[in-house]
Amino acid sequence: MSPSLAPTRSRGAGRHGLAVALAAAALAAPGFAGAQGFAAFLAPSRFDLTIEPGKTRREVLEFHHVGTVAGKYRVSTNDWEFQRDYSVKFMDELAPDSCRPWVAIERRDLTIPPNGKYRFRFEVSVPPGTASRECRFALMVEGQEPANVEGANLSVPVAGRVGVIVYVKVGEAAPVLVVNPAGVRDIKGAKLPVLAVSNKGNAHGRLDGFLTGKDAAGNEFEMAPENLPVMPGMDREVAIRPVAEEGRKLPDIRYPITIKGTLEWGKKRETVEYRFLP
Repeated sequence: MSPSLAPTRSRGAGRHGLAVALAAAALAAPGFAGAQGFAAFLAPSRFDLTIEPGKTRREVLEFHHVGTVAGKYRVSTNDWEFQRDYSVKFMDELAPDSCRPWVAIERRDLTIPPNGKYRFRFEVSVPPGTASRECRFALMVEGQEPANVEGANLSVPVAGRVGVIVYVKVGEAAPVLVVNPAGVRDIKGAKLPVLAVSNKGNAHGRLDGFLTGKDAAGNEFEMAPENLPVMPGMDREVAIRPVAEEGRKLPDIRYPITIKGTLEWGKKRETVEYRFLP
């Protein structure tokens, strides 16, 4: 471990936090939170790393503070878990088999000048002899100075808190996804084809690929699966959405629709052809 980085295990355990807790302030974009006490873009919005046992990987989380006054931030690590509704719960206390003791961060508190940038360093050191597995933790970035958010009947202090997820595949850890068509679902007012995805591996996976849909009216358009994580042992549904061409609205699907192309996850590529009825 670099002597300039502080091991995160020195922090005491204590409280639970909700996924990106901003009270009345909302995320304006991935890796961004806006409130007077928190006005920063963070990049990247997540890390996907591969590290061999006995090795160390050093990475940088870039801050861009867009506030008009200096921003004060506190950085820590959390464990996290998916809930039944796929929301994320962050936890300060160490989870069983947590890998946060492998993590060292540059510092816990930092101040960034107006419109300033900062390259925040952290590293992950995997102990020798670690079996193949996936290590998962979050870098939590919190505004240190709460700000008042006012509404018609509301005036409460809030502080921004953002979790940047870090996935670390150790050794040969990999997803093993089983994908099958699951029908059509009504998702936020849109009827979309859905895939049932099961992960039989020991690392999370995400569907990607190049798909073309042809609907009952003969319309053809590019489609793509949602970029959702499927954790080891998890079953979840992943919608396939039309991809809008620049400057055009999303096309309406007239069922039935046939979808062909290639799905990808990890090092796996699979040619598929699915037909979805209304």
